[in-house]
Amino acid sequence: MSLLSVFATAILPIVTIAAVGFVLGRVREIDVGPLNTVTVYVLVPALVFHSLTTTTVGGATLAKVFVGVVVFILVMVGLAEGVGRVLGESEPIQSAFVLVSAFSNSGNYGIPLSEFAFGETGRATAVLYLVAQSVVIYTVGVYLASRAGGARGLGALTKVFRLPLVYAVVLALVVRALGLVPPADGATMTTIQLVGDASIPLMLILVGVQLASANYGAALSRVGPANVLKLLVAPAVGLAIVSMLDFGNTTVARVFVLECAAPAAITSLILLIELGGEPPAGVSGPEYVSAAVLTTTLLSVPVLTLLITLLKSGLVESLL
Repeated sequence: MSLLSVFATAILPIVTIAAVGFVLGRVREIDVGPLNTVTVYVLVPALVFHSLTTTTVGGATLAKVFVGVVVFILVMVGLAEGVGRVLGESEPIQSAFVLVSAFSNSGNYGIPLSEFAFGETGRATAVLYLVAQSVVIYTVGVYLASRAGGARGLGALTKVFRLPLVYAVVLALVVRALGLVPPADGATMTTIQLVGDASIPLMLILVGVQLASANYGAALSRVGPANVLKLLVAPAVGLAIVSMLDFGNTTVARVFVLECAAPAAITSLILLIELGGEPPAGVSGPEYVSAAVLTTTLLSVPVLTLLITLLKSGLVESLL
């Protein structure tokens, strides 16, 4: 498959919808809070439940994806921690650097991207990646954000148990294990699918709106190392993990690598704003993350176009 074909089918829809959100965020003052609440508490749980109950991916493969996500994040945290120390970064930039390097925008960006690139299996795999990452970001991520503010506590740890998507996963797995999944063409599953599908364009619009309103400041000149780790090192680590874990499904392995290479997560910005303490005299943690989110998102267009082309060319199969 050519680069142009991959760009047109997998990347261009993402860019176009996010651009609409960006323009809207520039010309109108948009409060993303209520929209984000609807997405997190209604649309994404429906997407999670429908994707996991209808996917043909086996339970053992799903479990390996979950393990792979945890391993990937821990490896990236270790690498970023070491690189940051070598570069002489201090708090809050050190923790911000680790956050943007380890955590991907696997929801707003990654789920639509994976669906456009790899269809229903891509969406189901991306959904599971999002859930696994959410568990880690509200544990390890909370610690890093608290550290940036001079604290060491995990006071926000309980947030992971407030996320409906976690319970949507549990319910989906239980219903699937008991053979109680409603008929795919019935009213129940059709309604759930309709609600879940609404999350795809809304998540992309939210990405654009958030990029339009972010404060990049002087941090743009400092995020080069984070871009390298997030867009180049991260997919290499993802490839190493799929070669070791043997997911047993080539499409799932491809999507896993793609999710690893997705741009920096906006959730990191939210955590730093909430837990990062008073901003320092220089570049603040939120400013650094905002700059990293912007640059990794923009640079992801050519990088992910090339990566998808390589993944579809048989790169993953050669490693399995």
